[in-house]
Amino acid sequence: MAEDDFGLWERELDSRVPDDEASGARGMVLVAGLTATGCTAMIALGEVPLGTAGLVLSSIILLLWRIGM
Repeated sequence: MAEDDFGLWERELDSRVPDDEASGARGMVLVAGLTATGCTAMIALGEVPLGTAGLVLSSIILLLWRIGM
């Protein structure tokens, strides 16, 4: 049975109900930050090809995750 519009409006306007996507977003941002920091450190230590490959690969993974694939 489909949910009525009033139930949807209640959920959108009620600030006590947490968003479904909010819980996973914080963790993904943390992982992305740690990955970028690690790859930047590798570039600073002289491993430029490996650090660059890590940054590119992590960016592609985050992009695909963000669009839902």
